[in-house]
Amino acid sequence: MWRTEYSATTDLPVRAVWEALRDIHTGAVPNGGGDQFEIHGPYEVGTELSVTPQGQDTFRSTIIELDEDRVYADRTEYNGLHLTFRHSFQAGDGKLTVSHELIIEGSAADEVGPELGPQISEDFPTAMQSLFEIAAGSQSSR
Repeated sequence: MWRTEYSATTDLPVRAVWEALRDIHTGAVPNGGGDQFEIHGPYEVGTELSVTPQGQDTFRSTIIELDEDRVYADRTEYNGLHLTFRHSFQAGDGKLTVSHELIIEGSAADEVGPELGPQISEDFPTAMQSLFEIAAGSQSSR
């Protein structure tokens, strides 16, 4: 197994950030230059998504965990590997910490992860900033 995580803290309410994450992953709003999503069914565990990273081919992912205002995760199968992308929300003291985690599992994860993982996760800080900007924009439009 190979794993990495990026976390950031904001003053935005958990609800606004959760709704922005949902809107990105359902394709309702564009993700500011990052991955583009198209959902193939309801926003619930078991539903598949088409994910198109900027400048790359589209792949399928499946929602595997969904606990409103707490955690969202989807999993992609790639060359015998399982890539899990998880967003976790931790609210406290008027702040919200959002963590974006990538877990690579499978028989070759220990060999492939150190090279593939950083390539995939290098945009996590930019994606997190975009998530917060979308959430802030939705807050100001209310």
